[in-house]
Amino acid sequence: MPDDVQGWLTPRAVAAEAGVSQEFDLSQCVREPIHLLGGVQSYGALIAARWDDAAVDTVSENAAEVLGRAAGELLGRPVTELIGDEQWAQARESAEAVTDSGAAAPQEGPASSGVLPLTLEGEGGPRLFDVTVPRNGDLLVLEFEPRAEGGPFVFQNFYPRVRRALQKLQGATDVTECCAAAVREIRTLTGYDRVVAYRFDGRDGPGQVIAEDRSEGREPWLDLWFPASDIPPQARRLYARNWIRVIGDVDDRTAGLVPERRADTGEPLDLSASVLRTVSGYHLEYLRNIGVASSMSVSLLHEGDLWGLIACHGDEPRRLSPEVRAACEFFGIALSLQLAAVAGREEADELARSRRALASVLARLTSGAPEDWMRPGSGLVELLDADGAVLLRGTETLTAGAPLPDALPGLPARLAQDGSVGGVWSSDRLPEVLGLEPEEAEAEGIPAGLLLLPFNRDGDLLAWWRREQPAPREWAADPSRPVRTGPGGERLTPRGSAAVYRATVRGRSAPWSPAQRAVAGELWREVSGLLTRQVVALEARNTELARTNEDLDSFAHAAAHDLKEPLRGISNAAAFIVEDAGTVLDATSLRRLTTVRRLAERMDGLLDSLLHFSRLGQVGLEREALSVDEVLDDALVVAGGRLAEQGVTLVRPAALPRLRADRERLREVLENLLVNAAKYAADEGAGERRVWVEAVRVAAPGRAPEEGGGGGGSDGGTVTALVVRDNGIGIPPGQQEDVLQLFRRLHRRDERGGGSGVGLAVVKRIVERHGGRLWLESPAVAPDADCGGGPGTAVWFTLEEPPEARP
Repeated sequence: MPDDVQGWLTPRAVAAEAGVSQEFDLSQCVREPIHLLGGVQSYGALIAARWDDAAVDTVSENAAEVLGRAAGELLGRPVTELIGDEQWAQARESAEAVTDSGAAAPQEGPASSGVLPLTLEGEGGPRLFDVTVPRNGDLLVLEFEPRAEGGPFVFQNFYPRVRRALQKLQGATDVTECCAAAVREIRTLTGYDRVVAYRFDGRDGPGQVIAEDRSEGREPWLDLWFPASDIPPQARRLYARNWIRVIGDVDDRTAGLVPERRADTGEPLDLSASVLRTVSGYHLEYLRNIGVASSMSVSLLHEGDLWGLIACHGDEPRRLSPEVRAACEFFGIALSLQLAAVAGREEADELARSRRALASVLARLTSGAPEDWMRPGSGLVELLDADGAVLLRGTETLTAGAPLPDALPGLPARLAQDGSVGGVWSSDRLPEVLGLEPEEAEAEGIPAGLLLLPFNRDGDLLAWWRREQPAPREWAADPSRPVRTGPGGERLTPRGSAAVYRATVRGRSAPWSPAQRAVAGELWREVSGLLTRQVVALEARNTELARTNEDLDSFAHAAAHDLKEPLRGISNAAAFIVEDAGTVLDATSLRRLTTVRRLAERMDGLLDSLLHFSRLGQVGLEREALSVDEVLDDALVVAGGRLAEQGVTLVRPAALPRLRADRERLREVLENLLVNAAKYAADEGAGERRVWVEAVRVAAPGRAPEEGGGGGGSDGGTVTALVVRDNGIGIPPGQQEDVLQLFRRLHRRDERGGGSGVGLAVVKRIVERHGGRLWLESPAVAPDADCGGGPGTAVWFTLEEPPEARP
């Protein structure tokens, strides 16, 4: 045997390996039907009799040795021939009493069985037995255990000790302290050499020793982790159905059942609720390899699930009487309740703290838009002690906390979590859920922990995420190699501190606590109400705004139309007075009448502009894919003369693109901009006057060139902007927003060709009705540019591109 292997094995383990086959199949161990092994521990005997007629259906083959009657003599005969009618009636009453007391059915929780003393007559005189009587469908199972020496069990002798133990449990402040008190008391109660409290990491995960009491000389197991394969799924199911499981001697010879299989099922008798049930060879080998001669396990349950075990190990074979087992079972039930109470108290305390934090968060959210929730200081990330949060609303993604992992927005669909609305989904081991190795998840940018809170069935949700927290663990054996080669071939690895294997668990985050899940659900209810109120308020505001806009458009149209008639009357009347009485009026009166006429005509022009501006909000757009060059040519029919009058040269550096727009409205935009360029051309003597019309790729959604446009791309993509740029007198930066307002001019009305101050407001409205954006830039010409003129103005605007024109 290699030295490194010899150091792992005790002499008992070496002997155990020598007596078994050379190959170990762990998958077979996992699949083994341990409730159908067809045998019982040989210190007792089993008889299964039909409930209705008491006929013996199944009997253990050691009946002659234990009961004094051979199995063949009992099979098919009434069990009353062995125990008498009165004791059979007592057995039935005991089983019925357990059922009538409300004990859980096997599939609903731990099974319960009645225990009663029975006497069998024999040649050597009466023999006393403790008999457990579990009901098994149409059978009543009687498990006979010879009464131990020392007389019957007197519960009051044990009661003070059990009461003291329970009082110590009640005084424990946390789960670890509770389990530490429990293992001390159970070891005192039973006399085992080692008692540990073992907590599972999830329903199917490995387990950790969180409390231990042991005899001197035994190696410590405290804080060690044991691989999940040590307790396979079918064993966990049986532990969840039975509060206690005792193995008196790992070297016990199993007493088989007669017949081996039942005629009605073709299977061995189901021994799920049996206290004498034999033990899997795999488990016996495991116990031998860690130097255990006898054992007892007490199940610890929480909300019906197996939370952990109290595991007891003895150096020598040890039988426990039914009364001691009952005391331990009672202790296990009490401990489970106490653990639930401690956990409930801790959860309640955490939930109270979380609710206070939630109230603080909601105080900030009630007056803010969803964008405000994700801003620093909102407390949303800290509420669940997360690294970051993300709000998905339609195509919008809002984040808070640490930078968002690349893969996170797509995870809900990947997890098929359309989820019930308001339901909380969470995992602290997301890579495992996705079937990925931690390294693969890290490469894809997938966080280790995720908690999802769906707002609706359209994919809107709020999610919190957590980074991976690698957790170093000390294992009692390499979890990836639960078997190890020894003198008998591959065997279950010996466990213990002498075989510590240090490994780091990856792919997990800090777990989401029940209190955090609960407060997330409460947040959903509050936020859903807030969102509903905001949607209703927004719809009401939109309705009111639409009505206001409609009223304003109607007013502008009516005012412009209805005021024009009296203005024409005023202008005509003034003209008639001048014409008819011009010879009798003095010069001052004539000048005043002329002023009235001129002002009426100016007002008429302003009303025409207002009427046109109001119609822009009412007339529909007829969009089409069109050539901007062709529309510019049309605009020059009107604007070309003004450019020529002012000596302004039009420059077209390159062919203009195709865009989607209303042809007439785009022509109007270009006409206004070209006429403005003519109006505000540089003064005479400043150099050649020019206006350029060109297209430039700018950063979406249309930022100004100085912000990164000017032909360059960006992470957000680019769009095409048209720019009409001149080298005229320019617009001071502080007045660029003013000139876009209705009836705003930078000069007196009789300067720079006059005008009503409507042109740029019309241009802005047309562009925005197309869904584009307009902005100004001045100066638009670099000081050292070889083009003469003034600083100039550039008017930029974006329009929709037809699909075939997009890069």
